[in-house]
Amino acid sequence: MTTESLFHELETITNSTISFLENDLSKLSSNQLNWKPRSTMWNINEVIAHLNEFAKYYHSAFSKKIDTTIYRSPRETFLSSPLGKSMWSSMKLGALNNVKRKMKAQRMYDPLIVTSIVSDNILVDFLASQKDLINILNRAKTINIRKAKITILNTMVVKFRFGDALLYVIYHNQRHIQQIKNLMNHPNFPKQ
Repeated sequence: MTTESLFHELETITNSTISFLENDLSKLSSNQLNWKPRSTMWNINEVIAHLNEFAKYYHSAFSKKIDTTIYRSPRETFLSSPLGKSMWSSMKLGALNNVKRKMKAQRMYDPLIVTSIVSDNILVDFLASQKDLINILNRAKTINIRKAKITILNTMVVKFRFGDALLYVIYHNQRHIQQIKNLMNHPNFPKQ
């Protein structure tokens, strides 16, 4: 794929997330944000808290790599590594916005286990992180996203191409935004 089309897709998904936050989630009541169909599922606040924790690591790693990489010359095309493609495609939603493969969150990013990650300003923080992500995408256009590498959080040993890591993070966000939409479409979701 071309690097330009990759960035276009990632910006489109992230801008869609920002729009959803500003136009839909910001209007929900505390009751709606904290509702869940059963105790073992995450509510909207818990989903956002999970995304905020995820963003803390990746946004910092992306910014640091953009600032320090020696690979300063962007390329016209981007090619995923086989392992990178496997990683991000496991996060990508199916054609019907369905989750193709369920995954379990790491303990430290699971709001049912680490309840302290759910704070008062989660929506504000997540909106800020998504706007920061747009900035990161713009800055990433100035480097070679195939040669620059990012350590993935759950491995801490294996490094992935910067572009693969961007796809992974943004598809992860999109996956959880769809989870929120599914909650909001649940027949028992509170009206207020």
